[in-house]
Amino acid sequence: MLTSEMVAMAKPDLDAVIRAVSHRVVGLENAVRLLVAACLSGGHALLEDVPGTGKTRLASSLAAALGLSFARVQGTPDLLPADVIGTTVYHPREEAFRFHPGPIFTQVLLFDEINRATPRTQAALLQAMAERAVTVDGEERPLPRPFFVLATANPVESQGVFPLPEAELDRFLVQVSLGYLPESLEMDMVKRVIAEAPDVQPPDPVLDAERLVQLQRLAQNIFVHDDVLRYAVSLARRTRHHDQISLGASPRSAVWLVRLAQALALLAGRHFVTPDDIQEAFLPVMRHRLVFDIAWADREERDRLLESVLGDTPVPHEREVNSP
Repeated sequence: MLTSEMVAMAKPDLDAVIRAVSHRVVGLENAVRLLVAACLSGGHALLEDVPGTGKTRLASSLAAALGLSFARVQGTPDLLPADVIGTTVYHPREEAFRFHPGPIFTQVLLFDEINRATPRTQAALLQAMAERAVTVDGEERPLPRPFFVLATANPVESQGVFPLPEAELDRFLVQVSLGYLPESLEMDMVKRVIAEAPDVQPPDPVLDAERLVQLQRLAQNIFVHDDVLRYAVSLARRTRHHDQISLGASPRSAVWLVRLAQALALLAGRHFVTPDDIQEAFLPVMRHRLVFDIAWADREERDRLLESVLGDTPVPHEREVNSP
């Protein structure tokens, strides 16, 4: 049974990961925290922002701090599924076919500018993200554990891009926008980057794959009271009956909302989920899954709409939500 002592032992490790990554990417601690929570939940993350905001640096630094292997794929219109998954090659000397794994056989995969890849190549990720395996020549090949996809999308490009279909967007646990830094933090970031040596090393590993898997199991056992669970389901259901939302949240969305809330509770050092955890998880989990009316296409307007859903949904009282 999960205890507060077990959670207390996990918190220093997770805090150390966030500090290590935040030291390399200035001013993005909230984004780092959300990505760590997504990884603890066993989900994947979509980073949507303009070029030059530190998405690649953030992904590689996070992989290093977690002690996981890392690979990067650049999305282009001529990228083929075999370039991501791998291919079978005939070796004449051995008179045999041998499978050569692609970059997807890693623990942290950065798919840069995923919306530049064709739908056929994007679809190569679907099985991997859902089942942690790929099928090549009729044979299912498992991927390393843990397996975490970080995909970036450039929202300002309109030529040579292929928008992600709703079924694929629904596979991503969270959508994170890094945004521009305040002036003081941007000054600090520029100073750090120009002072760095060209061969500067990524953060030292804080965790390893085995420890991270243990923490993922710990997050899955964080206590969720029925009242808090009902609150999460109510939020998802309200999006399906909103007059400015064409397509509401799927049942999978409600599951991921609770999963992310459990991870956020673990990061906070608690062995139970509160309504505040659900509220913090709501926008990152929902904003990319819903289809809004044309009038609500702007990112800030969409977030305000989701915040209004939060405001209109009754919040459970605290009476027993903090104990099994």
